[in-house]
Amino acid sequence: MFERVPPIGYGGTERIISYLTEELVAQGHEVTLFASGDSLTRARLVAAVDCSMRPQAGDNAWLAYHTIQMDMVAEQAASFDVIHFHNGYLHFPMANAWSTPHVTTLHGRLDLPELQPVFRRFERCPLVAISDSQQRSLPQAGWCGRVHHGLPADLYSFQPKHGNYFVFIGRISPEKRLDRAIEIAQRCGMRLYIGAKVDSVDVPYFNEVIKPLLRDPLVEFVGEVGEREKRELLEHATALLFPIDWPEPFGLVMIEAFCCGTPVIAYRQGSVPEVMEDGVTGFVVTDQEQAVRAAQAVASLDRKRCREVFEQRFTATRMAQNYLQVYRRLMEGDARQHPASGIDWQTGDFDG
Repeated sequence: MFERVPPIGYGGTERIISYLTEELVAQGHEVTLFASGDSLTRARLVAAVDCSMRPQAGDNAWLAYHTIQMDMVAEQAASFDVIHFHNGYLHFPMANAWSTPHVTTLHGRLDLPELQPVFRRFERCPLVAISDSQQRSLPQAGWCGRVHHGLPADLYSFQPKHGNYFVFIGRISPEKRLDRAIEIAQRCGMRLYIGAKVDSVDVPYFNEVIKPLLRDPLVEFVGEVGEREKRELLEHATALLFPIDWPEPFGLVMIEAFCCGTPVIAYRQGSVPEVMEDGVTGFVVTDQEQAVRAAQAVASLDRKRCREVFEQRFTATRMAQNYLQVYRRLMEGDARQHPASGIDWQTGDFDG
């Protein structure tokens, strides 16, 4: 409900929900999507609220509609083969009382201390991780698989030639380290386009730390971008800069770049080492000196190979196939798996 499915601008979780939903429908499955009424889908849409509501800091109005949405799910639960949640953990007490199998994909960071007692209490709730790194943060939780994100193969077009600029796409916040990206571009003498949103909670950080850096003529702040603008920025970039400073659960924009043939320069944090193939789809670095050297060498990488890796590992078709295996295990009553098993991250194949 926070964003439309698919979102107009920023919204990685809603984007993945849309790609999975539409791929399952395309494969002939009957799917009901519980989302805001302005969502666009070929599935059956059930809406608790007419329009998506991007919550502001301190605004808890979404809780009322979330409660309504969960009651709508409960009313229809018995009619489904399996229920797939993407909205955190507030549904755990209710879903555990249903006879219908259910699973929850966790999309956020899991290393926060307040999450430990929640997942201890609800250790029987089946979960899917979006990366090995994310899963390791809660090894005791009820994992039944891990599935890397995937995109429609035709979402972006492969571009064998690139322009003469770097790009930063996503959200401006301390952990995303746009300041590092700006420094990398400056030291390379390369233009940097920034397609990013600023959440209300990050406005002080933006004004105090980032805004002064935007005065550099090499830096162009585009603001939050929709699908068309993001496609144009990614398809023609020399590289995507992803210099994060937090345990990234997945990093959807990395595979969006691969889809275009655009390599990525990323810091070795969170899921980066399992999503990236160092020296193939970009470079994995640990400090700014390495990042600058990587940025200077990145144009030598084979953009066709980046696209090939995307097609092998990160399509929506592969993602849907892996989720279907999770669903079958749930329906057969054999969902729980050892945390070490799940998806082979080199191939994307489910081995649970």
